[in-house]
Amino acid sequence: MKATLIRKGHLVRIDGQLYRVLVMDHVTPGKGRAHIQVKLRNIIEGTQKDMRFRSSEDVERVALEPKKMQFLYADGDAYHFMDTETYEQTAIMADALGDSVNYLLPDTMVDTEWFEGKPLGIQLPATVDLKVVETDPGIKDATAQAQRKPAKLETGVTIQVPSFIEQGELIRVSTIDGSYSERAK
Repeated sequence: MKATLIRKGHLVRIDGQLYRVLVMDHVTPGKGRAHIQVKLRNIIEGTQKDMRFRSSEDVERVALEPKKMQFLYADGDAYHFMDTETYEQTAIMADALGDSVNYLLPDTMVDTEWFEGKPLGIQLPATVDLKVVETDPGIKDATAQAQRKPAKLETGVTIQVPSFIEQGELIRVSTIDGSYSERAK
């Protein structure tokens, strides 16, 4: 594919190594030609590097096999998933999952990504519903435009929520940027 089609989350092969795209930026300087600036993480070694591609340059995108799996539990840095058809269990390390671990609850169904028989990561839905376990008391008559406050969710992550959200409420959170979306029903 052309370098202009690279997107965050894509898996690419460069010099025989697999990299996940962490950040992609299309740069158009005042002088000179436009280029694509990307931050990549090596899938095997975990190292990061920045690269620049010409807009017309070809990049090899790697196709992944999706497999629906159920998240079971976390054991230190290992997150265990089960194939619901074969009941086979697989552990994926936290560094391969990245920020996704902030939105995983036991028994959640996720799409895992496989390459050559090895799990590389997961794809979460755009939003997840999580319970607020700790936050300051709500303010009466607060509106959505009111100030925000920190709230700790059941997975341990802390996000900013509107001041009318109270402890024990179920809220919808974006897995893309970790922001509050709305109250869950």
